[in-house]
Amino acid sequence: MRFLWPEMLWLLLLVPVLVAAYIAALRRRKRLAVRYASLTLVREALGPGHRIRRHIPPLLLLFAVTTAIFALARPSASVVLPSQYMTIAMAMDVSLSMRATDVEPSRLVAAQNAAKAFIDELPPTVRLGIVSFAGTAAVVQTPTENKADMTAAIDRFQLQRATATGSGLILALGLLFPDDGLDLESVAMSMRHAGVSLDSARKAEAERPTREPVAPGSYTSGVIILLSDGRRTTGPDPIAIAKMAADRGVRVYTVGFGTLQGTTIGFEDYQIYVRLDEETLKAIAKVTGGEYFHAGTAADLRTVYQNLNAKLAMERQQTEVGALFSGLAAFFALLAAVLSVWWFHRAAAPAAPGRGIRSEPARR
Repeated sequence: MRFLWPEMLWLLLLVPVLVAAYIAALRRRKRLAVRYASLTLVREALGPGHRIRRHIPPLLLLFAVTTAIFALARPSASVVLPSQYMTIAMAMDVSLSMRATDVEPSRLVAAQNAAKAFIDELPPTVRLGIVSFAGTAAVVQTPTENKADMTAAIDRFQLQRATATGSGLILALGLLFPDDGLDLESVAMSMRHAGVSLDSARKAEAERPTREPVAPGSYTSGVIILLSDGRRTTGPDPIAIAKMAADRGVRVYTVGFGTLQGTTIGFEDYQIYVRLDEETLKAIAKVTGGEYFHAGTAADLRTVYQNLNAKLAMERQQTEVGALFSGLAAFFALLAAVLSVWWFHRAAAPAAPGRGIRSEPARR
């Protein structure tokens, strides 16, 4: 727990002063108390618990003062709360390996169905942008809250050759930071891809807006979900792009789709062996402070998306909780007042002058 105004905690020094003042008042009252002829009669009338009960209201009042001081210091705590407005960038692998049937009816269809179920459960405060990638990457849906548009974009997936995982990450990151100039061409130039001169690469890098690196996972307004079923065969290194995301505080949740032993698919009279690259997907998640999930079946993939929905619907935030302490202070003060009126009103009645003792006139 943190305090935004910690200097107010010095007021807690008043607590022992109040305790000492209360004890001094009790001693003074005891010295000045009226001596009754029959103290036993008074004690029986008041009841055995009176001596303990009379200290409870002052104790509750002391609690009220203490919690009120904590409230003045403006405490804040890290609590899990419903997510505020958030943008999710989903990058989906649509390489030819996604037509493999080791996941029924096929990897692509299973992924589409799971993604649609994920969309149906999205909270209304979340926008979703969708990127597809194979030999290159493309934005198939800009961030939107319209679930019909999201579903239509999922249905438009078309399989293509090769797998450019890094390209998919670049465009997904660009959806979260549209003003940073994060597109395939500029990033590829800055990384000095084939056929680009060093001067062009430096120029592209100089023109891109610069950002001070932040702690990985500290960005709370958006995340990236990356789903892939194979190894990168072209495009920029996805680990390097993951570091760009980490510098912006963006978490990348990676989903490895398909069986770990791999499978073969037929393509133009060729048999191609495809295998899941778990190592890279785990590294991407680790660098960015995200999490890796493996989905070997369609049911596994649906479960993964359900878990992701639960994670994204709630998030841990540093929130001021001074109102809670103020409420506790008011409760203790009110309880002290109620108990004081209830107990001491009933206890004072038997001891009131002229009650319970009947005087007789003196006989001559």
